This record gives sequence, C-alpha cells and structure tokens, in this order.
Amino acid sequence: MQTVKIPVSIDPVRAATSQLSYEGLVPGKQLKRLNELCAGDCSDVAVSIECGVDIQGIVYLSGKAVTELTLDCQRCMTLFTTEVTVEFSFGLCKTQAEIDELPDVYEPIECNEIGEVRLHQLIEDELIVGMPLIAMHENESCHQGNQDVVVGEIEPAQEERPNPFAVLEKLKSK
Repeated sequence: MQTVKIPVSIDPVRAATSQLSYEGLVPGKQLKRLNELCAGDCSDVAVSIECGVDIQGIVYLSGKAVTELTLDCQRCMTLFTTEVTVEFSFGLCKTQAEIDELPDVYEPIECNEIGEVRLHQLIEDELIVGMPLIAMHENESCHQGNQDVVVGEIEPAQEERPNPFAVLEKLKSK
C-alpha cells in the first residue's frame, strides 16, 4: 500500500476492479459532525482502506480508522483523551433487493448521483457510532471515580409479617 491523502470521494467500482488500497490521513478539522460531539478538536484520522470484488461479485470497501478524541468525563466533568478505533466493511448495493441479499459481513452503501461514494462521510459516520456511549475516565485516573455517591440506604430484610387473613382463618375454624 502507498501512503496517500485519503480522497474525499471515490468511484467504488473503478477502485474495486483496480484493487486499489489507500493508507493515509483524513484531516480531523474536516469532520464537522464529529468535532461537534467532542469537547475539543479531534486529531487527524489514520485510515487504511482496501477496495475489491469478493467471490460473490460484490464490490466492497473494507478497512480501519483510528483517531484520538477529547471528551468530557461524565463522572468528574474534566477533559480526557481516548482512542477510538473502528473497523468497517461496506458492500456496494444499487437496489433494495441487493441490500436484502447482502451478506451480514457487509454494511450496505449506495453511490450518489454521479456514481461515487463519499469516503470522509463514511469514515466520520463509523467514528461517531464507535464513540463511547458514556465518556468516562478509567476508575484509577478519574478524579471522582473513588468517591461515587450513593443516594439512600438499603434497609435490611424485614422479618415475616403476620398474615392479614389469619383472623379469617380463625373465624372459619369456629
């Protein structure tokens, strides 16, 4: 593979028939939606992509993306940096029937009106999905992790209460 700047969009059919591979960077500043979810700017994304046609004739794009994000810890409300790594495998589909028949290994993608796929947008989508649901430090490095707050007390198990229908049992036996 050659180290190149990852193109914004590619023609997946042409790239697959040529068996192109890309390895390079996507500038973090261009990923606006991802930057909106972070507490600071995200670093550049290291991406490797392989294009090809599998045994079933499906045009695919598969690869890996790695970046570092600055997030707010939801426990102590301070900034921390975490690495987000995602692996993806897309299969090109043109119709709903192709989407339905696509093997589970692939996620479906469709070309835009000029027959291209926007790589930067696909990578950004995968990174957004790969972000932690609740951003927190590890317990050892969190400022508040060892001081978790517990609200209320759990009462010990109570002894057996008398049966409220015991009075009726006495009346029945008389």
